[in-house]
Amino acid sequence: MSTPHQQPQPQYHQQQPGGRATATAQPPQGPPGGGPGYASPIPLARTHLGHALASEWTKIRTVRSTVWTLSVMFALVVGIGLLTALGLSGGDYTGMPLLAPGLFGLMLGQICVITLGVLVITSEYGTGMIRTTLTACPARGRVLMAKSLVFFLLAFVMTTVACSLTALINSLLLSDQKVPDYIDRGPGSPLKGSFEDGKLVADSGEWLGATVGAGLYVALLGLLALAVGALLRHSAGAITAMLGVVLLPLVMALFMNGKTLEPVRDVLMEYSPLNGLASLYRIPMSAEEHNSTGWPLLGLLAGVTVVALGAAYALLNKRDV
Repeated sequence: MSTPHQQPQPQYHQQQPGGRATATAQPPQGPPGGGPGYASPIPLARTHLGHALASEWTKIRTVRSTVWTLSVMFALVVGIGLLTALGLSGGDYTGMPLLAPGLFGLMLGQICVITLGVLVITSEYGTGMIRTTLTACPARGRVLMAKSLVFFLLAFVMTTVACSLTALINSLLLSDQKVPDYIDRGPGSPLKGSFEDGKLVADSGEWLGATVGAGLYVALLGLLALAVGALLRHSAGAITAMLGVVLLPLVMALFMNGKTLEPVRDVLMEYSPLNGLASLYRIPMSAEEHNSTGWPLLGLLAGVTVVALGAAYALLNKRDV
């Protein structure tokens, strides 16, 4: 009978001169004196979400795709915002709220955030690194949560900083526009509260929507892209699918000119992701929604993103890597 520290060894056959084979057992190789085996000096610690967050933060900040995509996003948002403000400054009132020109750069910059959201997870599937990740952390839900939190916070901070800088540029360069007297400034006007002493101003709601609101909206689109990447596990397919989600509803609505298609066109226009982003800048794409602030559509996007992440979690636990 073997002790807990002495496992039975395999037997080996030795050929005798007379042609007979006899079985000889190897002596047990247990530790001297029958004491306990080797004990590592490294203390064992129970892993938790913090370890996964530290790992994902190390990965996302040390790859070149993160630096390039966020740098291009920042350059597009701030650069196009600056060029637009310079082009509109010094002239007559353009008919847009003060901070609205910041939308044009963000419409392109959001594609960079969407691309990064996909690459955060699909790049590991492409290189096979996902096997190492899930071996180091078998709790797959924890891995997905860590990736989602790290990416969302990074995308939100970077986008909000870029939008805030663009809003400051617009405020400095466009507040001196000459406002004609015939502009409707009544209670029902979408421009109510946009003027003060004959100058174009932005109230606190507009500042919040054009900075924090826009940052949240784009970060949620990127998080939705991460969920789609986890579902498809293919970079090109997930990026194409997300571009379709963002652009296709508005493109389809623009080509629906028939009277019978008007209800469908209105729905596509209203719930288009681009319309939600434009509404945060107080320039919704539908004339019937001139009082829309974009926050309801932001809540809808958050709900869709949660559902997509739930589906990604279910499939991540069900499928092999």
